[in-house]
Amino acid sequence: MHKYLSTLILSCCVALGLLTSPMTLAADSYSEAIANFKKAPDTQKFFNSAYGYAIFPTVGKGGIGIGAAYGKGRVYKGGAHTGDSSLTQLSIGFQLGGQAYSEIIFFKDAKAYQEFTSGSFEFGATASAVAINVGANAQVGTTGNSAGAGKSGSNKAASAAYINGMAIFTAAKGGLMYEAALAGQSFTFEPK
Repeated sequence: MHKYLSTLILSCCVALGLLTSPMTLAADSYSEAIANFKKAPDTQKFFNSAYGYAIFPTVGKGGIGIGAAYGKGRVYKGGAHTGDSSLTQLSIGFQLGGQAYSEIIFFKDAKAYQEFTSGSFEFGATASAVAINVGANAQVGTTGNSAGAGKSGSNKAASAAYINGMAIFTAAKGGLMYEAALAGQSFTFEPK
């Protein structure tokens, strides 16, 4: 029991340290993060047809056994900034390390946009993310669904489709993390 409690305290300290480190809090400009996602062939069609999107330029994630992630973002509808959002995630399971990544969530229609901007939203078990960096992994949702990505032009390039009106992409920024954890992302929204 003492060993478990020590691991728990250490995990919380590591997660807190990673989330407050300059690397994870060095927020890129929103326009830079959007530009980076627009460069990826896999997301271009979503920018052209989506009702709106939420962008999180830097999400910091870390843990040892128990993990946490946090990021601040903006929500857009028709290209106009409509409000601010925050992303939080707690996970329990086998995990070790820390990482920083960017995340974008596209809304297919008004219904998906309204669901996300209802004030408090959490991804369900069917949510999954497509990582647009080579060899990157992304896990979103309470069942830890994951998707990998390969280089453009390779046989296994990343692909995504709307699931329940939303499509999620991540882009690794740095760090190393191994995990097999159950995790769910929760979001808050405050109108502008």
